[in-house]
Amino acid sequence: MPDVAQINQFGANYLPGYLGIRFTRVDAGEVHAELPVRQELMAPNGYLHAGSVVTLADSCAGHGCLASLPEGATGFTTVELKSNHLGTAREGTITCIAKAVHLGRTTQVWDATVTHRDTGKTVALFRCTQMILYGR
Repeated sequence: MPDVAQINQFGANYLPGYLGIRFTRVDAGEVHAELPVRQELMAPNGYLHAGSVVTLADSCAGHGCLASLPEGATGFTTVELKSNHLGTAREGTITCIAKAVHLGRTTQVWDATVTHRDTGKTVALFRCTQMILYGR
């Protein structure tokens, strides 16, 4: 499994890197990341865009899935995701912890909690299901 620095470098030229997501821990079954809040991540109403929050959570779950693939699997694709937004942020940093709920041979289910680092308030609860892929 690649270390956190390699994972951050790998995603630097893709959406997670473009948004500024920084992974701080990646293990089989659990992933941590953070995202500094800035204007480019806001909706026109001045609050953090829901898509920014979902991207953070989905990226954590996706890297967790990659780190937890069963033997013989070649990848995955997200087949369902859901988010409940309970708060927002206008400044600071949001963090995410994603944890595996189900690590099967054909599917994985991940739960993620996004919080504001400084206040500890929950911003969103997220769940996604990934279909495990085999072969090319």
